[in-house]
Amino acid sequence: MKVFVAGHRGMVGGAILRRLQARREGGEAVQLVTRTHSELDLSCQAGVREFFRAERPDAVILAAAKVGGILANNTYPADFIYENLMIECNVIHQAFEAGVTRLLQLGSSCIYPREAPQPMREDALLTGPLEPTNEPYAIAKIAGIKLCESYNRQYGVDYRSVMPTNLYGPGDNFHPENSHVLPALIRRFHEAKESGLESVFIWGSGTPRREFLHVDDMAGAALFVHDLPPDVYRANTEPMLSHINIGCGKDVSIWNLAELVAEIVGYGGRIERDDTKPDGTPRKLMDVSRLVSLGWKPRIGLRDGIAATYDWYLANNGQTRD
Repeated sequence: MKVFVAGHRGMVGGAILRRLQARREGGEAVQLVTRTHSELDLSCQAGVREFFRAERPDAVILAAAKVGGILANNTYPADFIYENLMIECNVIHQAFEAGVTRLLQLGSSCIYPREAPQPMREDALLTGPLEPTNEPYAIAKIAGIKLCESYNRQYGVDYRSVMPTNLYGPGDNFHPENSHVLPALIRRFHEAKESGLESVFIWGSGTPRREFLHVDDMAGAALFVHDLPPDVYRANTEPMLSHINIGCGKDVSIWNLAELVAEIVGYGGRIERDDTKPDGTPRKLMDVSRLVSLGWKPRIGLRDGIAATYDWYLANNGQTRD
């Protein structure tokens, strides 16, 4: 099988690529196709069309996206909605035009309403207003789900969507302004420890609760869903509800997460709240009962996952843990 992994240099795409490479090394007939952004701009319709006409993959895993935390989403809303819509439209449509019948696209838990009942079930989609701080990004990811559903209904292809919870792990973005909460905390506490700072501020009240899944678990779950026989997948979804949640089914408050990260990093100063910053959605916990019923469960606990991610951060910044 010839598989195009779009976004293979990102955290999620890289983890999926590693899994597929391991399968190939194990003797499975997998031919992998990748392109860097400089080689193929997925927001360029003509370029994507020519790529699919030339490569003709059998399957596509769409892990490419423009992503970021609250600050990035608030600062660049036009970039987030435009770039993600263009990537999804180009890849999904040109895959169809090239005869691709199997496609898996990765979404985000932010597709669900801000006040969705917890844990969030797949059928909570489009039942209420979205979180304002990342609404443009969420709308783009909802459009990706609906694109897959529409091509399935009209053309009978097998385009699937998975909605992961908050992810972290090797290859994460540790940018001081544009990263998600967990890598941001790792960097902030590490730099505070190195600089001897007496306190570290976290955004907001610390009361919002978030669920975190290691990216290697996410990669395993994504390929698990990709590999499901069509009759099994259809039996666990609906024509107008064709996505499956991916998560661990457990959440933690931002305050407790900060305490855990500080402990793992070895920071001994104070943790303080910056109440001038937004909290975002009060709680985001995925209902993963569909995925669990199919036989998948995560393997990496939060403490072990954060410790391994911190080691990766140190190794890629030329440092070692004390």
